[in-house]
Amino acid sequence: MSALRDALSDLPDAVFADLLESETSYLLVLDLPGVTAETAELRVEKGRLVVEARRDKQLPAEFDYVREERPLFLDAEVPLPPDAVADEAEASMERGTLEIRLPKREAASERTIPITTGDEDA
Repeated sequence: MSALRDALSDLPDAVFADLLESETSYLLVLDLPGVTAETAELRVEKGRLVVEARRDKQLPAEFDYVREERPLFLDAEVPLPPDAVADEAEASMERGTLEIRLPKREAASERTIPITTGDEDA
């Protein structure tokens, strides 16, 4: 999971992210001011979570930009944790905050593995 943690620190300055973990899932929270569910796309490609978003920036007609620091487009790509189940991921967006829940793959159950010998074929 350190690859995901490192990737989050490399996100553009305009994106703030938190990563939380429980026994059963990960929760990735991205603050994307000005972005709505309709202007965002979330997908999984080659073991990576890809977020593409467009901010809705409405400029009053009587104003012109003197300085613009908030990019119109936000693109982020982070690796999925190796035990995440991407097919069961869920996402929600509320007031510019995107929450992505990634369930964890269940660990293999504990069991005893029998050991056979070569003598059993005789």
